[in-house]
Amino acid sequence: MLNRVIEQFGLEVLSINEVEESFSSTVYKCKLVSGKNIFLKIPYTKLKWQREIEAYDILKGNIVIPELLDYWPGNEECPGAFLLSELTGEMLTTNVPPSVAFQVGVLHASMHAIHPPREIELTGIQNEFPNWSNFIEKQFYSFAKDVKDILDERLYQQAIDMFENMKQQLPTPDGPSFVHMDFRPANIIVDSNNVAVIDFESVRFGSTEIDFTKLYRDFLRFDSNLFQAYQEGYNSIRPLVDLEVVLPFYRFTDAFNSIGWCRRRGIEKNATFLEENLTRLKQMVL
Repeated sequence: MLNRVIEQFGLEVLSINEVEESFSSTVYKCKLVSGKNIFLKIPYTKLKWQREIEAYDILKGNIVIPELLDYWPGNEECPGAFLLSELTGEMLTTNVPPSVAFQVGVLHASMHAIHPPREIELTGIQNEFPNWSNFIEKQFYSFAKDVKDILDERLYQQAIDMFENMKQQLPTPDGPSFVHMDFRPANIIVDSNNVAVIDFESVRFGSTEIDFTKLYRDFLRFDSNLFQAYQEGYNSIRPLVDLEVVLPFYRFTDAFNSIGWCRRRGIEKNATFLEENLTRLKQMVL
């Protein structure tokens, strides 16, 4: 499939390296004969391809994203592919000054300030906001089928009861906004001038409250100064929801759903991530 995509784009490639930390697409960094670096991205499904191409159309000019150099809608064997520019910079880590966390907040809020466009007919990016509670419930119980095979019966039932109780206490949803659904350090690129975001296979229009969970899990919770700077950056663009109210619920559902994700994608291959989320879930439920 890779050779077919390279041929489709007419690339003269010197070297190819598969990119790690990509879980919904296969991504390759390619060095061309010209000396230029580009990225080839092949989503796992046609729906993910459709979401991605629509996201580039919606986000271009609003926030910093890679340039979409070319795309291919695919065929019976391949769901499609993208040819993307290389962003300068490195993946976000906790070893950054508060000024960078402030920029991450500005970026995140700028994305959330985007509402469903009236001038574009979307077929991939769903607007889940009108039925937000049903969307969250459907997602949770979809993964519950997989989680049940891993948790003991008592812990599983406690988790189900906790979901039902916490769901009733959520505030009015905040939106409809463009939500990334996988906004975490691996998808945030930082250089001296810009903060950019990549990977749009899972995007929706929905409530912003779901979109802080992974950033908190992997970045914000480790340093109160970074957390404060992020909130200030976000609030400079639009009001931030009360994270103390919504984060406990979404951190819980993230841990629960991630256990189901590991069951689907392979327990042995994702053993470390599975153990991390089992620990988080037990701490929250017990």
